Amino acid sequence: MPGLVSVQQTPPQTPSVPVFIPGDPTRINGCSNKSPSPSNSRTRPGKKTPEKVPITDSSLENPDLGPFLLKLARDAMASGENPNKALDYALRASISFENCSGSGHGVELVMSLHIVASIYCSLGRLEEAIPVLERSIEVTDLENGSDLALARFSGYLQLGDAYSMLGRVDKSISCYGSGLKIQIEVLGESDPTVAETCRYLAEAHVQAMQFDEAERFCKKTLEIHREHTAPASLEEAADRRLLALICEAKGDYESALEHLVLASMSMIANGQDNEVAAIDVSIGDVYLSLCRFDEAIFSYQKALTVFKSTRGDNHPSVASVFIHLADLYYKTGKLRESKSYCENAMRIYAKPVPGATSEEIASGLTEISAIYEAINEPEEALKLLEKAVTLLEDTPGQQSTIAGIEAQMGVLFYMIGRYGKARNSFESAIAKLHSNGEKKSAFFGIVLNQMGLACVQLYKIDEAARLFEEAREILEQECGSFHLNTIGVYSNLAAAYDAMGRVEDAIEILEYILKVREQKLGTANPDAEDEKMRLVELLKDTKRTRNRKGKSLENLLDSNSNRKKGGTKKWSGFGFKN
Repeated sequence: MPGLVSVQQTPPQTPSVPVFIPGDPTRINGCSNKSPSPSNSRTRPGKKTPEKVPITDSSLENPDLGPFLLKLARDAMASGENPNKALDYALRASISFENCSGSGHGVELVMSLHIVASIYCSLGRLEEAIPVLERSIEVTDLENGSDLALARFSGYLQLGDAYSMLGRVDKSISCYGSGLKIQIEVLGESDPTVAETCRYLAEAHVQAMQFDEAERFCKKTLEIHREHTAPASLEEAADRRLLALICEAKGDYESALEHLVLASMSMIANGQDNEVAAIDVSIGDVYLSLCRFDEAIFSYQKALTVFKSTRGDNHPSVASVFIHLADLYYKTGKLRESKSYCENAMRIYAKPVPGATSEEIASGLTEISAIYEAINEPEEALKLLEKAVTLLEDTPGQQSTIAGIEAQMGVLFYMIGRYGKARNSFESAIAKLHSNGEKKSAFFGIVLNQMGLACVQLYKIDEAARLFEEAREILEQECGSFHLNTIGVYSNLAAAYDAMGRVEDAIEILEYILKVREQKLGTANPDAEDEKMRLVELLKDTKRTRNRKGKSLENLLDSNSNRKKGGTKKWSGFGFKN
């Protein structure tokens, strides 16, 4: 089976959560640039919020109290002095509005719930934000009106953001889609603010690796922006950059290059030098994929010059370009130059400039680790991954990213023969993926398979078989029975069954594997060679012959058996595929 695929190495940007304000048109697109955040808003001089308002449970039934508490919550949230104080006010406001539900406070109840959810998200308490947002949607479903429709839309967008921060992309896509339907009903399909929600969906589909859907929504975003903005606008440039990413992921490098060049021209026209440099890095990546190495180096060097002059020699963006150059030189066989650029990037990450985030440093270390792994220095790669995990441990919304890094650490531990540590790393990754609701993803199934292989090396065959069985079930659902990853897990499960003495079960699986390979690849395909020989050995042990109609494969098996007679070992414990 192919080695473990690495997850997205760049941690997704944590979206800020919008708070619905009735009658405010800036909220319809779900953007929160203008929404005060308790984590970064400046304190307003000359204005103090009361430390505590003594309120009993019975007083929360006063219909005049809810609006007063809501105002205190919004003021405390805007001041940024104490988010817990704002949370207390907002929670009590929501209780008051719930108790006085017959007093026409539906919109205000939704506002208080949105503020509660926003503060929970800013504090990293994402799981607590989700039921609050679900309640806000339930409230708006009970009544009609344009304000409540917009409130319902805002609730879906916030819920999608919360799921995105938790790494639950499928739920995020569903919420954004529900919000988009409401938005289109209220504003129509061509409203400029609809484009922003389409972009949310496009980015979520990219994260889920659903590139056709991502392209559809991104093209819709571009169409709306081209209708409502001037030519070569910043909005159009942003759309083209996303389209280029999607085209590159689909292997359409020429289209990706075209979109990037047009985006670069728009940024140049708007005087956005740093954005032009960032696009030059993306252009270099496409040239690298096309094996146009000299042009790739030129693009990277252009970006490097701009970043150094505008941000300084020790900025993380400079380190990022060094990593791209290191990858290029590795792929062209110049390992010394590749390591030199890696070391330059690591020196920057060792002493980050003020403002550098843990996420971008961890992302860079993860990318450098992949290069060291590729040049066969797994110990150094492990050290970098361990540093990346340490940086992300206390960062909200990074559990899925940490799980991906731990899974890669498990692969490296397995490669160097430290199977106990490999099993522990896979187990930790699986626990995080499970808690984030990713227990049915293809990646989850692959990690289960890798953990099973580690268990085999530790002679924990029963545990390995259980892991292979779970991985098989997930990959059948997510990838299909004919996918190479699924077939690889079938093969590992057959090997585990054989090692446990369940020979009949192993034979049944191997016969199925051969049937699939013959249907898809032909009877003489070399990929089926191992399964053929394994099946021959097991059938010999049980004094059976393969149950099938055709004769061509039987002849091929006989000839292979004669050719390798005396050279085939007993398979138990030796037939597992990475």
